[in-house]
This record gives sequence, structure tokens and C-alpha cells, in this order.
Amino acid sequence: SNQVYQSPASLYKKQGKSAKMECSHSISGYNRILWYKQSNYTEFVFLGYMLLKSGYPEAGFDIEGDANAGGTSTLTINQLTQNSSAVYYCAANPCPFECSSGIC
Repeated sequence: SNQVYQSPASLYKKQGKSAKMECSHSISGYNRILWYKQSNYTEFVFLGYMLLKSGYPEAGFDIEGDANAGGTSTLTINQLTQNSSAVYYCAANPCPFECSSGIC
């Protein structure tokens, strides 16, 4: 069945260190993975996305890997701060190949 997978389920690191999270999916035709964080049950903050094999992160993050079905997208927080404590989410969705910017 079509599913999105995230790992690890929980992650504990010290401030100043980096942290990595992975996202994969099994949805044929979906080629983009979006990354978000939610702190203290507030609004979602967009962290960037991966389109096919190219990452487009916001400042302070790295995104790499493969957003196609069966691939894995990795979100890296470069330097953890107190504000890094949050719930992180990924989502998979399709992006038409004629969409050059990836923002579809």
C-alpha cells in the first residue's frame, strides 16, 4: 500500500551537535518530499523540500537523497539549538516534471 515512513521515531542530541532524520515513501509517481517542524503544538514551519534527487533546504538545514518512491530523503539540522526541540514531519507529493522550480 502507499505509505510514508519516517525514522528515527525519536532522537535526542546535545545542543551544538547535528541531527539527521530520514523519510521514504512507496507512492508511485510521487517525486517530492516536503519537510516541516512543529514546536509546542503551534503552526508548522516549512524547512525545505527534495525534488527528485535535488534538495532545497531553508537556512540551517541540509536535504539530500532521493524523493522518488523507494528512495530516501535525509534532513540534517546542522547545529542544534534550544529551538530545535520539536516534532518533525515529512510529506510526499507529486510535482509535474514541467514544473522547473519544484514549487507546484
